[in-house]
Amino acid sequence: MAEKKQVPLRLSEQLYNAIAAWAEDDFRSVNGQIEYLLTECVKQRKKDGRYVGKDIDAPLDIKID
Repeated sequence: MAEKKQVPLRLSEQLYNAIAAWAEDDFRSVNGQIEYLLTECVKQRKKDGRYVGKDIDAPLDIKID
């Protein structure tokens, strides 16, 4: 098994909370959810040369209930 690299990551509280809620829904840790999401983005990029969303650079607008 390949060794995993540790990367310090700074997230806004709003983004962290959204990812944490999503991770809980998917029965993953926050770290596992972030790794999963990044892996899916890389797969998509390799598949068609584009990011997952055309608005990837749009300002973040997350509302958590």
